[in-house]
Amino acid sequence: MAKKKDKTYRAGAYKRLSQDDGRGEVSNSIINQTELIKDYGKSHSEIEIVAEYDDDGYSGTNFDRPGFLRMMEDIKAKKIDCVIVKDLSRFGRNYIEVGKYIERIFPFMGVRFISINDNYDSEGKREESDSLMLPFKNLVNDAYCRDISVKIRSQLDIKRKKGECISAFAVYGYQKSQEDKNRLEVDVYAAEIVQTIFRMKLQGSNQQRIADFLNDNGVLSPLEYKKSIGLKYSTSFKIHPVALWSVNAINRILTEEAYTGIMAQGKTSTPNYKVKTQIAKKPEEWIRVEGTHEAIIDFRDFQTVQELLKRDTRTAPEQKELYLFSGYLFCGDCKNSMVRKAVPSGGRKYFYYVCSTNKHKKGCSSHSVSERKLTDRVFHAVQDQIETVFRMDEFLTYINTLPEHQRMVFNYDAQIEQLRQEIQKYKRMKMKLYEDLSDGIIDEKEYQEYRGSFSKRISEKEQALERLEHERKETVEGNRSSSLWIQEFKKYRNVPELNRQMVTALVDKVMVYEEGRMEVVFRYADEIAMLLAKIENYQSGSGMPELALAQ
Repeated sequence: MAKKKDKTYRAGAYKRLSQDDGRGEVSNSIINQTELIKDYGKSHSEIEIVAEYDDDGYSGTNFDRPGFLRMMEDIKAKKIDCVIVKDLSRFGRNYIEVGKYIERIFPFMGVRFISINDNYDSEGKREESDSLMLPFKNLVNDAYCRDISVKIRSQLDIKRKKGECISAFAVYGYQKSQEDKNRLEVDVYAAEIVQTIFRMKLQGSNQQRIADFLNDNGVLSPLEYKKSIGLKYSTSFKIHPVALWSVNAINRILTEEAYTGIMAQGKTSTPNYKVKTQIAKKPEEWIRVEGTHEAIIDFRDFQTVQELLKRDTRTAPEQKELYLFSGYLFCGDCKNSMVRKAVPSGGRKYFYYVCSTNKHKKGCSSHSVSERKLTDRVFHAVQDQIETVFRMDEFLTYINTLPEHQRMVFNYDAQIEQLRQEIQKYKRMKMKLYEDLSDGIIDEKEYQEYRGSFSKRISEKEQALERLEHERKETVEGNRSSSLWIQEFKKYRNVPELNRQMVTALVDKVMVYEEGRMEVVFRYADEIAMLLAKIENYQSGSGMPELALAQ
């Protein structure tokens, strides 16, 4: 007959069920765990269950769980001095942490620990084998959790590679399909707001101006909109009782690739199954799938906006609209930006651009040029480039009437392969720089200059490659005869005056030199150069008269 315990224990029943355990496992349900622990308490007269602690939907890999933390507070407050669990896996699956609580923390705090199915009671008589078996069981539970984690990660990656949306909520501008929760559909109302944001950015508005415009017109922020349609959505970005549009909110939308029909997922990960802290992954490690859903922003417009966000387009606090050349005008000699300056004369203000280096008395000359003269010359340069591209398109239209074998030189594959070779060439040159530095062929200053130059060329050609690959895909699918970048130039053929959207769409930069000399560097330079070379090759090899490419 067992000796009757003199002490009465105030016990806490701890129960846990994670999403990984599966809702179909009846044996591990919170209800089942509760009944089992209560039956145990009834059969042990020295134990009085005075509290219950539930963690439903929490992983056992760590102990940052609300029910567990509340239980530990009650232990510290001497409200309970006994913990009862169904089995060790319900207590936790991190064998090191579980062992720490059972072997060190609970004994130190005078807490009795009982694991019913493991037949473990810290107050009972234990054989030597028990001290070996318990850590082994903890290790098995930990291994189970590791295995589950690997399987879940693998399944999620499979879904991502198939282009399925696995996030709990759709990005603003879309909604989850009723037929397929892993597929996105356009939310017409929100999509129009997204398009407005991109349009205003392309037209010269800064992010604060866009946010103010939306707030002034009563447009619900993404958070408030999701709440208005019945979604239980929360975010750490909310700082006011009613979430308003902010610069950060505008930036998140302007950088969201999903609006081009591309599903980019797997942007963060955890170091392992025990650590839940999210770590950002490199963009090249993301899983990107094109054409998973309908695009609401043109790919070219999206790329243009990304370029705009990289440029120095700061304005004065009261300035809400960007100047025509903000972020695009540079000194041809020192390569620094040009700044706008007002000069009063005769009761009027005249505007000039001067070198920022000279303005701050750090060297270089002013390179002063009037805004009116600059605008006029850039506009005419743009018009000439548009006409050149227009005539290139006419030539391409003619080429497309020829038999297939005669126009193979114009295919995308050849252009793409050429770009890839150039990218590899510059990467090899960049890698060799360190050897040249080590051998004393170049000094540190030269090393940094060459390295920066090669990095810029690699970036430019990678962007051109991305555009061409995207165009090839759309051209094949849409059976279009001319390149998308050509259409971008043709769109502005009949525009009567230079505007901000024309500058951002067609111009890469404007260089201003001494004595009023200017150079307009256009976007799509690689595409234009390659197409011109191929046209020249075709003209020289076909025997046909040369087609004038400019007036």
